[in-house]
Amino acid sequence: MTQRAFPFFASLTVLVLVWVAAAFATADPTILPTPWEVAQIAWQEAAFGPLLGHMGATMARVAAAFTIAMTLGIMLGLLLGVSQRANDWLGPWVVVFQNIPALVVIVLCYLWIGLNEVAAITAVAVNKTAMVAVTIREGVRALDAGLRDMGQVFRMSPAARLRHVMVPQLWPYLASSTRNGLAIIWKIVLVVEFLGRSNGIGFQIHLYFQLFETGYVLAYAFSFIILMLGLEYGLLARLEARATAWRNPQIA
Repeated sequence: MTQRAFPFFASLTVLVLVWVAAAFATADPTILPTPWEVAQIAWQEAAFGPLLGHMGATMARVAAAFTIAMTLGIMLGLLLGVSQRANDWLGPWVVVFQNIPALVVIVLCYLWIGLNEVAAITAVAVNKTAMVAVTIREGVRALDAGLRDMGQVFRMSPAARLRHVMVPQLWPYLASSTRNGLAIIWKIVLVVEFLGRSNGIGFQIHLYFQLFETGYVLAYAFSFIILMLGLEYGLLARLEARATAWRNPQIA
């Protein structure tokens, strides 16, 4: 654990040192404040300001959009990977939705649905679903046919084959979709909040952008980044290690 933790903290330390050097080079806190100045703003906003409330609003939108996108994307990806006919018919649709700019989808959802939560979550989910479907489709196509045949020989039930044969092989693709999904979805959520919501991290960034408050923009942005780092290394990395332990029995 220590061997893996050291590079993580050392890497972040180097990043902070680069930030400190850049802040002293500019010598203007209105352009680039130091890390401790940003940390002080974040603490004040969390303890006495609205940071936690806005973070909760953003997290709720991220969770809703992520759940919808992953559910629909996994179902569609499994269908495209298993059925060549479905891939021939639906594949072009996936490519189209994958390449529509996120800003266009957001604006259209706001125009068609209105400036409300349904439009915000729909816009984010639409942008991510196609990417998940493509990743899962490639994972299904890469499944080991030998392991599939083994499951049939041992007369495993469909549920057992799904749990013990398919899911362990698909986990790297699921993990990739999850990581990319969280990274992309929260960025799109910020744009959604920036353009048409009255709360959330994106709304606050828009507010302080108009006031030219660089320190507050960085404080709100890095507060959410720290939360996502904790989710990545505190939860997702552990789940991945456990799910892929079968590849290396010594780790298990």
